[in-house]
Amino acid sequence: MYGEDNLVMISALQHLAFCERQCALIHVEQQWAENRLTVLGELLHEKVHSAIPESRGDLRIARTLKLVSYRLGLVGQADAVEFHRSDKDATGVTLKGIEGKWIPFPIEYKKGKPKKGREDEIQLCAQALCLEEQLGISIYEGALFYGEKRRRHSVIFNESLRAETEDTAVRLHALVESGKTPPAVYGPKCDNCSLYSICNPKLASFATRRGYERMLFAEDK
Repeated sequence: MYGEDNLVMISALQHLAFCERQCALIHVEQQWAENRLTVLGELLHEKVHSAIPESRGDLRIARTLKLVSYRLGLVGQADAVEFHRSDKDATGVTLKGIEGKWIPFPIEYKKGKPKKGREDEIQLCAQALCLEEQLGISIYEGALFYGEKRRRHSVIFNESLRAETEDTAVRLHALVESGKTPPAVYGPKCDNCSLYSICNPKLASFATRRGYERMLFAEDK
């Protein structure tokens, strides 16, 4: 179990799963830079977070719900959590002042489109794990809403995704505690990263490679 002083942001899991160096630059060195994509993402989240809670029929929607897991050492908030009325009296959680049982369904909003990697799914699964710890209930499914496609992408919290999420949380704490930023490794995904000018992946990768080559040649002499 982690204490309050050792909690790290849920969003850092997404950064780590995308790029270990990006994660360290943000969460170890406290560096950040904006580009068109990050600004669009912030505007989307502002719109979501400013919306009032909804209540209609068998659906309740909570916005910017605070999340925490002392088991995984994570803290953050959910863009939205839908609560669907359960058709089974014994299944679900109770909501203050509302009759019946309700099933939580976390939703994370993203500006673009589904990615090739699982970084967004890991972030959403971490939110579900926090909700499970806070509410004492198992959560089977959630969704990612992509602004470019204007549609939901269903995410099932199966054992594989849960294990990958928990492993990423362990690696995140190790990275933050180390205080070290990994060397750059340039790849296609670097070009759209808002930290490109700070990271300088091409230059850093070249410098690292040349340094390694000099070391090898020195050893051959």
